[in-house]
Amino acid sequence: MILIVDIGMGNLGSIQNMLKRIKVEAKVSFDPSEIDKASKLVLPGVGAFDNAMQSLHQRGLIDVLNQKVLRDRTPILGICLGMQLLGTDSEEGKMKGLGWMDAKTVRFRLSSNGYKIPHMGWNTIDIKGDPGIFTGIDEPRFYFVHSYHMVCEHEADVLTTTPYGYDFVSSVHHENIWGTQFHPEKSHKFGMRLFSNFAGLE
Repeated sequence: MILIVDIGMGNLGSIQNMLKRIKVEAKVSFDPSEIDKASKLVLPGVGAFDNAMQSLHQRGLIDVLNQKVLRDRTPILGICLGMQLLGTDSEEGKMKGLGWMDAKTVRFRLSSNGYKIPHMGWNTIDIKGDPGIFTGIDEPRFYFVHSYHMVCEHEADVLTTTPYGYDFVSSVHHENIWGTQFHPEKSHKFGMRLFSNFAGLE
């Protein structure tokens, strides 16, 4: 069963509905005992970095998530803000992130040239190396809404990049940890295939 971690912010229902459409069992919860039983985790998030980290601390989820991800090696997929939480810190706030990846989050640094913040709408991705959860997705396009993006210290952790003024990291992969800056739950057939690939991970 896939457990969608409820941190009080994010498109929880949209993610659960898309997983149901592809016939994948999923539950939304912030109960540590439910998280502990999950075979895979999804960490969504919409909003501010510090608010999300405060919610994780207030709901007592840090220890169980560390155990599941770092000790048990349970596959986890961070989405949008949820991906940014995987790193060490963010320019958006003062709190420390989960620190599961050697990466930080920065605000877009764009020249005028017609590029607006937030980056919003459909955009392409460029897959680096093994496609992983992007396997079988032809001409992939995904839906983005964000003003910040992740910068990885290790190039091997960058799964895809996307052009918007410059090439930024749009998804990451480190061992059992995956993250997408875009919203697969809003990305129609591309998102369904990505979720299906994630659900099929061993």
